[in-house]
Amino acid sequence: MRLLVTRRQTATVEAAIAAEFDAEFRHDPTPFSVADARAAMAGYDLILPTLGDAFRAEAFEGTLRCKLLANFGVGYNHIDVAAARAAGIAVTNTPGAVTDATADIAMTLILMSARRAAEGERLVRSGQWTGWQPTQMLGLHVSGKRVGIIGMGRIGKAIAKRCHFGFGMEVVFCNRSPVAEPGCPATQVSFAEALKADIVVIAVPATAQTHHLIDAGALAQMQPHAHLINIARGDILQETDLIACLQAGGIAGAGLDVYEFEPRVPKALIGLDNVTLLPHLGTAAEEVRTAMGMMALDNLRAFRDGNPPPNLL
Repeated sequence: MRLLVTRRQTATVEAAIAAEFDAEFRHDPTPFSVADARAAMAGYDLILPTLGDAFRAEAFEGTLRCKLLANFGVGYNHIDVAAARAAGIAVTNTPGAVTDATADIAMTLILMSARRAAEGERLVRSGQWTGWQPTQMLGLHVSGKRVGIIGMGRIGKAIAKRCHFGFGMEVVFCNRSPVAEPGCPATQVSFAEALKADIVVIAVPATAQTHHLIDAGALAQMQPHAHLINIARGDILQETDLIACLQAGGIAGAGLDVYEFEPRVPKALIGLDNVTLLPHLGTAAEEVRTAMGMMALDNLRAFRDGNPPPNLL
């Protein structure tokens, strides 16, 4: 079975895949276009795609050879799963491997935004810092505050544990279904109530239902001293509404690891001091990316051997 890997993987993953499959490794860093995706599915039995590769509905038109898209990553909003199924193509992902690393980045952004760390680093690098002052760059003290987590899946629970056990925070969360075991003392509340927290963290998957979930109306329900953190997917947040809110001082700050049209980031967002911007670092640790690749390989191997892939969507 011919396998195409659409983006460079760690050396460990590429060696493991090459040992088991007739694989072609594409090292071009740019994502697949719809035309690229369609051509790949016409020419390969198996594809290991990842974030940004445009496996949209129109990509599944025509005669396709592909039987499995073994997605690298837990998020799969770049793949039209219904269209894939209609075309007889199975789709898998890599949950679990990304949980702790993504939760760690959420904590990084919480602290950076609340304590104005990115702004402070820019001040030092500019050479304009004049020395310590009692009222210089006062931020939000994180310990003991209330965090509102939007989405209480694996990553939401991992963030909740870090907030509660690490910083003594009160945890509230909203979720589309009841969560019996949040993993730490936490209270399930309405979406509106979660938005009233001191720090709001977006941790829901990107779906049609969560597209622009955080818009001007949601931002207006947040407190002026609050901070918004997004480590999920960029299009859950209406970027233009966030820019307007930050410009007007509607909330104190935001920390973003994902963007609505990444890698494009609006100049208006870049120009704001009260937002921390990271280049989608959620799982950017070699051991984590290797674990994700090996999980994708597990899915590929199972499918090849006629067994149900462990992470079938």
